[in-house]
Amino acid sequence: MSSYLALLLALLLGYLFGSIPFGLLLTKLAGLGDIRAIGSGNIGATNVLRTGNKGVAAATLLGDLLKGTVAVLLADYFLGQDAALAAGLGAFLGHVFPIWLRFKGGKGVATYLGVALALAWPAAVIFAFFWLVTALLFRRSSLAGLVASFATPFAMFAFHGTHAALLFALLTAILWIKHSANIERLLAGTEPKIGVRP
Repeated sequence: MSSYLALLLALLLGYLFGSIPFGLLLTKLAGLGDIRAIGSGNIGATNVLRTGNKGVAAATLLGDLLKGTVAVLLADYFLGQDAALAAGLGAFLGHVFPIWLRFKGGKGVATYLGVALALAWPAAVIFAFFWLVTALLFRRSSLAGLVASFATPFAMFAFHGTHAALLFALLTAILWIKHSANIERLLAGTEPKIGVRP
């Protein structure tokens, strides 16, 4: 298999894994209705938490994280390191722009972390550290994700090299764009706290 075909296959594999909408599927299975009609309308774990069901929110977080991790590990095992990076990009794009939901997905934080975990777990630990500290101090999930993602490309450069750092710089840029409304609310002081409906 040519290297270009391997990269394309890995990107597609990652996209298909990433586009599984765990938040939507799990809330419906739990009888909580359509998550897109609750809170912010987002399909991610933070909004699922606004249903009041912490178990479903935790399962959503785990599912969104693992789909990034599994896609990268599979691509790395069968197609090599460059393909693993492509799969990571695909998984993130699949979560943020899933074809099944007319390209209206989540904001990507959990899948971002899952990809980082598969590529360089120390960088994922650094992400988690910044997320937890920021969340504990300010009680805003969006701010925690923004701060943690800002630090991650530098951690990736230290632990996995230039290509991974560039990938995460791109993922961070997309993540920040997806959080543009959150950033506006943060600046205005109207961003809801973790677990509170907006």
